[in-house]
Amino acid sequence: MSTDVSTDLSIDEMSFEELLEQSLAKSQLERGDIVTGVILAVDHHGLIVDVSWKHDGVVSRTDIERMGLTTEDFNVDDELDVAVVRLDDMEGNLILSAAQAKQNEDWQRAEVLQESDEAWSGEVAAANKGGLIMPFGNLRGFIPASHVVDLPRGLNEDDRIRYLENLVGTEISVKVIEVNRKRRRLVFSQRNAERENRDARKESLLAELNEGDIRTGIVSGLCDFGAFVDLGGADGLIHISELAWHRVRHPQEIVNVGDKVEIYILHLDERGKRIGLSLKRLQPNPWSQVDDMYHIGQLVEGTVSRVEPFGAFISLEPGIEALLHVSQISDEDTEDPTRHVYEGQRILNRIISIESEKQRLGLSLKEVTEGELQQWEEARAEAAAAMVAQDADEEVEEEAELAEAAVES
Repeated sequence: MSTDVSTDLSIDEMSFEELLEQSLAKSQLERGDIVTGVILAVDHHGLIVDVSWKHDGVVSRTDIERMGLTTEDFNVDDELDVAVVRLDDMEGNLILSAAQAKQNEDWQRAEVLQESDEAWSGEVAAANKGGLIMPFGNLRGFIPASHVVDLPRGLNEDDRIRYLENLVGTEISVKVIEVNRKRRRLVFSQRNAERENRDARKESLLAELNEGDIRTGIVSGLCDFGAFVDLGGADGLIHISELAWHRVRHPQEIVNVGDKVEIYILHLDERGKRIGLSLKRLQPNPWSQVDDMYHIGQLVEGTVSRVEPFGAFISLEPGIEALLHVSQISDEDTEDPTRHVYEGQRILNRIISIESEKQRLGLSLKEVTEGELQQWEEARAEAAAAMVAQDADEEVEEEAELAEAAVES
């Protein structure tokens, strides 16, 4: 008898524990949870859903329409994933959202894209001063302006917004760089995706190009050490020393951004994915003309292009840089060339050595006689005076034409 009572009590205790566990499980439902429920009713107001809680939940018609659906797309007894929005709306209702549950799938998809570092393409829906808005399923992703490709620097706020608004409606490739469900932040980068695209295009181009090829490209950027040229999705570099046969101070002396240029493929570095280009290799080497144009003892006029402690470099036609060694500047016992010449100065020199095969041409200033120097200076003065007179005649002629036009009118 006592055994039966003990058994009955044990059964009652287990039943109570199970009920308590179920009750606790139900009470653990929290805002933001994603659960699967069963549709109990469908009407024009929305859905009633059983999520095994103490109250049935409500999914509003507005929430359904947010997914581009209507209540007619649902049936009683269908299973439905929903998100818990509010446990109690002050009227005792459990508020659920099918749209937010659907967004959970999009959050998971975004996390997968971020982990795999995979690019994704979508259409820009809107723009503001901070960047671009791009839908991602049922989510809205954001592309900061700093991650928009080719956005010009230094634009004021109005111009930046106009530039970004021009991208609305276009499809672009992006990468996911931030997924934060709690803060509902989904951030994309077009720049990161474009970098990968350009790397892929560069690999393809490297496989296609050969050293010695001649291609057409667009100058895409300038820097102190050279110019970048877009060869059709990948950039190559023209080092400043390959822009021209003569010395170039800055690439903008030769090219500007946007210029269409023919370039020579100088070298290819498949490991470093670098493409070396040259402009000067498509131009005649001026040193090949030196023996025909110059001879030892000849007087030549040139411009001081730079001054070094050992002497000065003199620019001669056609793009030749000759050396005026410090020992050939003056008979004075001095080792400071700047006491006699300065950058940009036009001077008369005598050629004292020619080594065209080594691209060397030596000059002397001190071997120019006083008479030769005086005759040269007089010729320069006459040329300058003639230029001034010509300018004056042109100015008088222009004034006369203006006066005549005024009379006729």
